[in-house]
Formats: sequence, structure tokens, C-alpha cells
Amino acid sequence: MSSSRLLLLLLVSFMLLGHSLAKTRHFKWEVGYIHWSTDGEESVVMGINGAFPGPTIRGRAGDIIVVELTNKLHTEGVVIHWHGIRQFGTPWADGTAAISQCAINAGETFVYRFKVDKAGTYFYHGHYGMQRSAGLYGSLIVDVAQGENESFHYDGEFNLLLSDWWHKGSHEQEVDLSSNPLRWIGEPQTLLINGRGQYNCSMAAQFSNPRLPQCKLRGGEQYAPQILRVRPNKTYRLRLASTTALASLNLAIGGHKMVVVEADGNYVQPFSVQDIDIYSGESYSILFTTNQDPSKNYWISTSVRGREPKTPQALTLLNYLPNSASKFPTLPPPIAPLWNDYNHSKSFSNKILALMGSPKPPIKNNRRIILLNTQNKIDGYTKWAINNVSLVLPTTPYLGSIRYGINNAFDTRPPPDNFPIDYDVMKQAPNSNATYGNGVYMLKMNTTIDIILQNANALGKGASEIHPWHLHGHDFWVLGYGEGKFSEKHVKKFNLKNPPLRNTVVIYPYGWTALRFVTDNPGVWAFHCHIEPHLHMGMGVILAEGVHLVKNIPREALACGLTGKMLMTNKHN
Repeated sequence: MSSSRLLLLLLVSFMLLGHSLAKTRHFKWEVGYIHWSTDGEESVVMGINGAFPGPTIRGRAGDIIVVELTNKLHTEGVVIHWHGIRQFGTPWADGTAAISQCAINAGETFVYRFKVDKAGTYFYHGHYGMQRSAGLYGSLIVDVAQGENESFHYDGEFNLLLSDWWHKGSHEQEVDLSSNPLRWIGEPQTLLINGRGQYNCSMAAQFSNPRLPQCKLRGGEQYAPQILRVRPNKTYRLRLASTTALASLNLAIGGHKMVVVEADGNYVQPFSVQDIDIYSGESYSILFTTNQDPSKNYWISTSVRGREPKTPQALTLLNYLPNSASKFPTLPPPIAPLWNDYNHSKSFSNKILALMGSPKPPIKNNRRIILLNTQNKIDGYTKWAINNVSLVLPTTPYLGSIRYGINNAFDTRPPPDNFPIDYDVMKQAPNSNATYGNGVYMLKMNTTIDIILQNANALGKGASEIHPWHLHGHDFWVLGYGEGKFSEKHVKKFNLKNPPLRNTVVIYPYGWTALRFVTDNPGVWAFHCHIEPHLHMGMGVILAEGVHLVKNIPREALACGLTGKMLMTNKHN
């Protein structure tokens, strides 16, 4: 046998072995409301299989995940979005109501089936109404494929899912946000770590807030913090994901440096920090070494960034064994940077670069879309708008109406690729009025798209907010950030050498962010601000590419609206 033939046989055998090692992992879930004490105050939360947060899904790259989801909510629909999973070949499983599928009605069961193709730290959450604010979320961890190794070493691993919590229910929040005049939901009462927080008491009362009593916690309580137990002189991987509805966060481990190695399921050039900013929709992996005084325990803290913090820090303990977990640290929790110290945040963002050997972006784009983020008024209602259009989803999912050529399902006029050249992003708009719309950015397959996210002044004078934007169905390269209004001169400063691949990116107040992606995934994809109230108030757009290539859409995914009528007609014919 020739050496080339032998090499080919070995290659085929290796590929078949890799395929055989992939598994299909089945989960059976029931989504329903439950009584739960997230922070010591019992409330109604949306749980899965009677627990909050939802169960952690764990698999390996190449595995097939099958989730049989039954809606036990009785009076409302539900969907689940698998945040960061690109859904190649399964756009109907993206879990976006009115975009990729119909909402799963009360009492009905829907089966999500998709491949997790890339190792990384992900999560899932509700994507119907404001069900993420109701607590519908959980972790999704994808390990490297069988037989492969990470590019970094660690001795143990922890996973922290970060969120925020209101004592006002999500339905009441929806009504408040949809009222005229607007009733703002206010800041969260509590920050949660893995669904656990403390309200009206503090674990570090003697240090941080003498007005709050010391928390008296017992291990069996639902809101008791989960302690991270470590051994001295070991290296640990800490997976972080933020599913907050509103809050941007900063996380620190008292006395310990952190090395960032992963962002949104993509490896980055390792870099060391004392604290890490994490925005809603983002995920990271960091490494830390337990090289501090082994006779002590240390605080892990999360604090609010980007908004004036009226919510106390969330705290848990890094417990150096064999110390008792009841032994509180002798130093106060880490102090977060000032909430509006954006230079600190920008410095962190600019350190995130792709690991050597990562895919590089195409040198040139085929199309550029500039999206202006503004706060507006429509008939007296306060809304968020993109290029003066506030998104209102149709009753028929886009995936079905575009795939089957159904007319009148959504606005067929293309939304604008830009905003007026004389618009001053630094000042209040002379005309704050906007319009509702649900048009689609139709993108050609296998082309390179640049999107410039442009921030502007909100309705109030001198007000511009942070917006973390999340793209479904794709990763994108972050080419750069800038101050003020984007112009052609900034293109020369784009990073085409080692830009990081992300699925969520932040635009800072009065700034812009440039990203690039390739339309290589047929489907209809949401692109939106990941702050739950902002999306509810219209801050998003819809992208479609190669929808005619989508096959094997489950009938139940589209059994509503005009596609539902079409399917029923075809069934009887």
C-alpha cells in the first residue's frame, strides 16, 4: 500500500472516530412558575423542572443537544434561545419568538434539536416577552471534543451565572415600560450569583454598609451563596456569563489576579486584570491561581457598572480549604471602579484580542450598515429606535413567511442602511419622533457585512447609555471602538490583524463600535440590544440570509399566524 493511500485511510479513520465519539444528549424540561426565595424575599420566578436557575447543560463540541420542552405556564407562550450557539442548519431552533419560531403555547411540547459545534462558555434564556427578567435562564457549557485539549492548563473549574433581580414581577415591568408616560422599572433590588443573592442584609456588613445587618445564612436556604472551595497553589478556571436584564457588572476576586482566556466561546490572547467588566449577553473564562495566604478566605464580588449603583454588591466566598467557609475574610470586598469610569471599561475592551491562529476577517466588506441607537417618542410613548424605526415583531415568524413567500406578513420596505448625515449624535434631537416597523435587512449569502453601531444622545440632555448588542446565528469580528460620530476616516484604524470574535459587543456612551461578519448561515437572525427593557421598547433589527436554502423546518415551529394557516390548508389538500 502506498504511503499516500495509507495516510488517506488513517485520516478517514480519524474522522470517523471523531464522529463516533460525539453524543446525542437528551433533556426533558417543564417550564413553569414556582415560588422561590432568590434573595431572602420569596417571589414567583420562572423555573425549569421546579428549580431556579434552570439546569446546566453540558456537552462536548460536536454533540447534538435535544431538549423536549413542555410549557406549563398555563396562560402564556414560551421559547428558549441558546445564546452563542450558531445553529448551523437549524435556524428554527434559535428560540426567538416571531422570528425563528412560534411561541410554544400553554400545554404544548416543542423539541429543540441542534449541534454544539464549538467549545466555550454559553447560556440559554427565554426570548418571549420579558421572560428572562422572570428568571428563565441557565448555563450551557461546551467542552472541547473528545481527545482534544484546551490551550491552557487548570486544576479545577467553577461556573458563575450572573443576573439581576426585581421584586416587581416581569409582567408588571412590561406594563410599566409600555405605559404613557413611561414608568421606568428602576434599578434591581439584588444582584444574583447562580441565582442567589441577599436582600436587606450583607455578608460584609462590618466593612461595606453598617446600615445593613449581617446576613444570617444557613446552607439549606435557597438564597445562601454558593461557596467556591479551592486548594492552595492551584490554578482554576472560572466561567462567567451575564444574563442580566439591565445591569452591567464588574467582577473581582479579593487579592487575586485574573487572566482572561476566552470570550463568548472564542479563545483570546491571555491578559491579566484585577477586575473584569461583563455586560449582559457576554461570557468569559478566566484563570486564577490560589497563591494568597492559605489561612484566609477571600471575597468574590460583583458590582454595577454604567449606571449609578443603587443595588448592593453581590458577594460570595473563595474558601481556601481546609479553612471553614464560616471564616469571613479579614479585608473588605474589592471596590469596583466608579460606575461611570468608562476609560477603565474601554481599556479592558481594547485588551481583548484574538488568540494567534484564530480566523481572520476578510480584508474588505461588501456592504456597510450603520445603525443609530436613539431614544424616541411615538404617539407620546417612550421607545428605543434604530435609524428612527422601533422594532415591533409580526404575528407570523419571519423564517416561515420569507421561506414560503407569504405576502403581507411584515413590512417589505427595506429599513435604512444609514441615518441623515447632518444628525448630531452629541445633542438632543430637534425632532424626537420615530415610527414603528418590522422590516428586514435582506443580506446576500457568502458576503462580508460591516455593521457600525452608533450611539447617540437619549431623550434627556447629556444622557447616553451603554448598549450591549447580541447577534444571533453568527460570531463577528470586533474591528474597533471610537468616540463621537463614525466617519470614513476611522476605517483606516480598523484592526484586521487580530480582532476578537464575539457574539455580543458593547457600544459606549456617545461612541461607535465596528463589527464584521460573513453571511454563511441561512436563516433569519435577530440583532438587538441585550438589555431586556431596551429590546422590549424596540431596540433591535432583523437580518435574513439564504432563507431559501433552509430545509427540514419542523411543522410545529411555524404553526401560527399566516404560516399556520398555510400548513393547515396544505394538510387538508
